[in-house]
Formats: sequence, C-alpha cells, structure tokens
Amino acid sequence: MEPPADSLGRGSTPPSTKAAEALNSKLHTAVKNRDKPAVLELLEQGADVNSKAGSGWTPLQSAVQARQEDLVRLLLDRGASVHARKDNGGTAFTEAGIAGNVGILELLLERGSDINDRDINGFTAFMEAAWYGKEEALRFLYSRGAEVNLRRETSEEKAKLHKGGATALMDACRERQFSAVKILVQEMRADVNIRDNRDRNALIHALKKDLGKKRYESVVSIVRFLLEHGVDVKSKDECGKTALILAVELESLELVTALLEKDEIDIDDADEEGNTALMVAVEKGDYEIARLLCEKGARTDRGNLLDVARRNRSVSMENLLCEHNARFVPETPREWEPNSRRWRAQLKKLDQMYRPMIGKLKIFPYIQQKIQDDTYLGLHGGTEVAVRITRSAEGNKEKEFLEGCSHCGHLLKLFQSEKKKDCMYLCFPLWEKNLQEHLQDPEGQKDYKGALKMIFQALRELHSLRFAHQDLQPRNFVIDLGGKIYLADFGNKRRSIEGQEELINSDLEALGRLVLYVLTGGTKPLQQVGIKDLAPNSPDYMEALDLVQSLSSRDERGLEGLSKHPYFWSNQSRFNFLKTIWNEIKYYPKWKKKRIFQDSNVTKKTFPYPQWTRMIDKDVLHIMENPRNAKPVKYTNDVIDLLRLMRNMDEHKDEWISNKIGDYAEYFLRVFPKLTIYVYNSLRQNPMCSHLADFQDPSL
Repeated sequence: MEPPADSLGRGSTPPSTKAAEALNSKLHTAVKNRDKPAVLELLEQGADVNSKAGSGWTPLQSAVQARQEDLVRLLLDRGASVHARKDNGGTAFTEAGIAGNVGILELLLERGSDINDRDINGFTAFMEAAWYGKEEALRFLYSRGAEVNLRRETSEEKAKLHKGGATALMDACRERQFSAVKILVQEMRADVNIRDNRDRNALIHALKKDLGKKRYESVVSIVRFLLEHGVDVKSKDECGKTALILAVELESLELVTALLEKDEIDIDDADEEGNTALMVAVEKGDYEIARLLCEKGARTDRGNLLDVARRNRSVSMENLLCEHNARFVPETPREWEPNSRRWRAQLKKLDQMYRPMIGKLKIFPYIQQKIQDDTYLGLHGGTEVAVRITRSAEGNKEKEFLEGCSHCGHLLKLFQSEKKKDCMYLCFPLWEKNLQEHLQDPEGQKDYKGALKMIFQALRELHSLRFAHQDLQPRNFVIDLGGKIYLADFGNKRRSIEGQEELINSDLEALGRLVLYVLTGGTKPLQQVGIKDLAPNSPDYMEALDLVQSLSSRDERGLEGLSKHPYFWSNQSRFNFLKTIWNEIKYYPKWKKKRIFQDSNVTKKTFPYPQWTRMIDKDVLHIMENPRNAKPVKYTNDVIDLLRLMRNMDEHKDEWISNKIGDYAEYFLRVFPKLTIYVYNSLRQNPMCSHLADFQDPSL
C-alpha cells in the first residue's frame, strides 16, 4: 500500500523499500538534530513523514519532544498525523504535555488532537504536565477543557491488579512538584481526596516515594499544604501503611509532627504486617521520632520493640522504651476457621494481625480487606461482619433507620455498631457476594425466579417503611452463605415517600430493569440491558415480558399485586389456574363466555392460538373427543374450549395419554407458552370477571 500523497515530497516518485528505509532513518536523525533544511529536503526526496523509529516514535513526536515549534508546524503541513501512537500509546499531544510547550500544544489542538487523549497507561497531556511540573502547560490545558479530576484509565488486566485510577494531582504530589500542586488545588479546585485503584489519595502519593534530599523540602511543603486543604489522613497505601507510617519510613520528624497535629490520626494504626509507626521508628533506629511517638501515647506493649532495640545495639532506644513501659509479651494465634468461604483467607489474616480495637470491633480498613464502597471485613467480638464506615452524624441517622428494619426478612440488618472520634462503624452479618458477582459466577445453577421473589419482597418491606430506594443497583443486593438475598443502601440515596408517591413509580421502573438484568444473567451492564436481550425460547418468556412491561407502565396493581404475577407461579400452578377457569365459567350463558375473551376494547389482543386443535397431539385430541362410555365431544378452536379440554384431561386422566405426553402441565405450557398470560390479562382487564384472575399460588 502506497503512503498518502501528503506524506511524500511534492511531485516525487515513491522510492524502493531499502531506499525508503534509509530515507526515513535520515529523516528521524535530522529531526533529532533539529535540522529543518535537511528535514525539508528529505521530505522532498520521498521520506515518509509518518514513518516510525524505535519504540514507535514518529518524526512529529520527536520534534515535539525537542520543543521545536517550527519543525512541528513543517511536519504537520507535510501530512504528519497527530493521532499516530508510539508503542506505549502516546501521541504527539501527550508528548507535548511532557515538553510543556504551550505553542506546540495549541498548534496540535488546532490540527485535531483530543484534549483528553490517553496513552495505554491512561496518561493524558494534563497528567504529564502535572508529573513534570509544567505550570504554563497545566494552565493552558485547563483553559482548553482538560478534566482536572480525570482518573487514569488502564487496561482491564491492570485494573484487576488495582493499577491505574490516579489523577494529575496525585502525579504532581508523587513527583513533589509543589508549584503544580498549588495550581491544581487553588486555581483548578482539584479534589484532594479522590483515591486511585489502590485506594491511595494525594497524601499517600506525596509520601510514597523517597526522592532523596533534593526534594525533601517539597514533600514537607506539599504535605502541610494538603493538610491545610482537608486531605483525609486516614488513607492507606496498598500495603495498609498509613500516612504516619510512611512519614516515619522517610525518617522525617517534621512530617511526623505535622501529621500528629491532626486529631484524626490513629497513632497505633498498623499496616498489613502488623507494624505500627513506633515499630517502624524502632526498626530504623530513629530515636527522635520514637520519642515523639511515645510522648504522644503510642502503645509499647505490641510487637517485639525491646528485642529490636537490643538487636540494633541501641541502649538509648531500649531505655526510652522501658521508660514507657515496653514489655515482651508472646502471642499465640488461636485455632479458628471462619464460616465464610469467600473471605476465609482475609478473615484469618485479620484475626492473626495486631489491630487496635474499636470497642469490640477489629478492623483493618485497607484495600485487601475491602468488600465494596466504604465497607470492609471485620470481627466483632469474634463474629465475622461487614463493616461500613461513615461520619458520625450520617452514621447515627443510618443506625436509627437500620434499627427500624430489625423485623424485616430481606433488608440488611444491623448486627452491632461502634464509634470512635468522628466515625461510626456499622456492623452487618457478613455476606458472600453481591447480586452482580452471584450472577457472573460461572459455578452452580442460578434460581432466577427465587432470587427475584426475594428482591421483590425486600423492596416491598422498604416501601412498607415509607421509603423509596432510588438506587436499585446489583451491588445493593447482597447474598449470604445460605443464598438469602438482602437489600442494602450503600449509596445512601434512600428517600422518604411521604408526599412524594411518584418515588414508588421510579423504584418500580428501576425494578423492571433489574428483572431484565437478572433474567439475562448479568451479561450486560444494568443500564444497557433491554427487553431484546430476553431469550424468546425460555419457558417463562411471555410472563417475564409482561412483568417487565407492567413494572414500567405504572400498573395499578403496584408492587404488592405484581409480587403475585404469573411469572412467579410454578408450572403446576399455571396449569391449575388455566384448567380451573372452566369450572368458574362453565355455567355462564354462552354470550357471557364469549364476552370474556372477545371484547377487543378490553384485551386489545387476539387469541394467540386460533388453530389450537391442529397444534395439540392429534391422538390426544381424538381420545378426548371420543371418551369411553360417554357421548362424543367436539372441541372448537375457541380459547374457552381449550381451557375446557385441559380441565377434562386433568379431571378424567387417561393412562394412554399420560404415557404419551407425560406431565400435563409441562406439556400444555410447552405447546401453548403464551396461553397463561393471555388468559390472565384477559380476565384481569375485563370488569365483568376480573376476580377470576385473582389466583393464589401456594408456592408464594
């Protein structure tokens, strides 16, 4: 395939392959040498302006890296693509973010670059400018619409390893670009408390990397600045290390002092290895930090502090610890097996590690112990629990509501609660999975109907408390070890329905989408699933379709009535419903029988099996029309005669018929899958006989 005309010198003939490679190589060299005349001459000779050198670099990207605006313009005028990517997915525009040249950034935008273009690691030009401290570029990109709080997107595989999710502010903090940090927060309102996929905020990024003395002053300035702007000091890194522990690892007395000035700091918090800030200080032999921690009340009765001090030959450290009542107390882990299968390993780890107790609660709120949102594994008095951490004011309100749910069978119940400083710890019986995880688990058979029965019951219970949920997401339904489903409200979007009855309808519409999501096995995201995704050949297809449509149409039956919908009936119950209709109407006069199913103004649907006598097994029909010791019967294609046949077959069972077709209910529902919902809706919508549709399924 020939290169585009724009990429060759004007009026030139394409060179041979080897000659082209040589020309292209010279072009890359000329760009790196910033030799504009040579570049122009090589392009005239046929060099490919979009050719790639090592690691996928194009001449345009090299010119951008060299900050040569004239050369960039020349290459663009000769057809250089702004969308060409290096092997790491970077474009000329992301490279311009690193270079920080505003003129080049503006030129590339004019030629079609995307302001939020990303490389394969999710870096944008704005993030690169923050990383390298390019202040003018930051301001320019912001003025052109760059998203300040955009989180780094990465591949699905990397996301599973909790990589990605960082923001430009985190990058500036990590690289100790204090001026960029101030610009991002003060001028651009960057959120200091966004967390990356490893649950780290900007404070953790600022403390995470030791860049040596050269940038020591910057990290102190950045940390103090972040503290002044409300950064959450409780954030941890991927190893469970707090900001305080990281400051001790940096051996910075200034940082430790600054952090301890915040009342929210838990001085005895430990990482996943059970190490507290004092343990780290003793291990490093940092006497001044250890003394400060001891004076601020750090516990000395955990770990092997004295042994570490003796091993380090630090008499002063040993004396300090003894002054603060350090003792060696050996611990023996208990023999204990959790009930949970899914969380077993993490629960055992939590049980064996040292953690400062919060009342009777033992918890380690970091990513490896995270269940979802602000919810973590915990042990309350030795019982396995899921712990949701909230601010005290919000937690008190939530606790009051949860205590009112204690009698409900399918609303998530409060087990216990604890309070510390400004945080409330709400403890719930531990669940194994949420609904999304359950549906996407390839193991085991899924009882969709059983799951939806519990989901309907849960929402009915919530509505009975005069609240609408307003966030019926799969993650808000949790499933315990026994398979029981509970409704939670992790997003706190629940609202009172007093004076706002329309909120009930919005819940029902959301429930309709959730029904589709469950019936399609969670194969599509909730907001993308539609009726078209239902399998038309499934045995409950017509009933499921009608149920979803009823939920979405503000049906007068409401949630209570729709909980008794034919979708939830067993096959035997559907058959019993159909065959008993004949017993109810057999003494009606002929005109009244016909009116039940022939009033088009009521049903607005025609009988789906107008030739049903041709669809049923001909031998079965022959036997039923010619019964032994009775007068012959002629069945017509009328729906009433089909119901009559079903009733007669079941009431007067014939051994030959039973041997041929097997279970009657299974047979009729397979041959006439649309019959149940047709009869049910015809009766329900006809004022003359709507009471006949009020069938009670014993299984409900």
